[in-house]
Amino acid sequence: MIERDLKQRTKSFALRIVRLYVALPKTTESQVLGKQVLRSGTSVGAHYREAQRAKSDADFISKIEGGLQELDETCYWLELISEAKIFDEARIKPLQEEAESLVAIFVSIAKQVKSRANEKKGKGKGF
Repeated sequence: MIERDLKQRTKSFALRIVRLYVALPKTTESQVLGKQVLRSGTSVGAHYREAQRAKSDADFISKIEGGLQELDETCYWLELISEAKIFDEARIKPLQEEAESLVAIFVSIAKQVKSRANEKKGKGKGF
């Protein structure tokens, strides 16, 4: 259930990023920043989907951490768009909050899987 919810949530986040990009002014600086946030913001869901098909815990963690990197980058580009006054901060804030919320979720998932993987290693050594 959580997996499906997160799959939908990351997809919704990507669609919100697409709508942000479409609404950006057509100035050069807006489009440069917009293309960056479009690339990073829409790849989060792709990383999550790839993680769902991981072949091992290590592969899963790698994909989740890739999604985390993209989320962090998205936060950066959103900050620049806001601080450059391309969009009003109130318009960007909900996207920033969702990105930060997704970061927290991805960090939690990665920690849980790492912990589980470490427990498996410990049990395999006769502890």
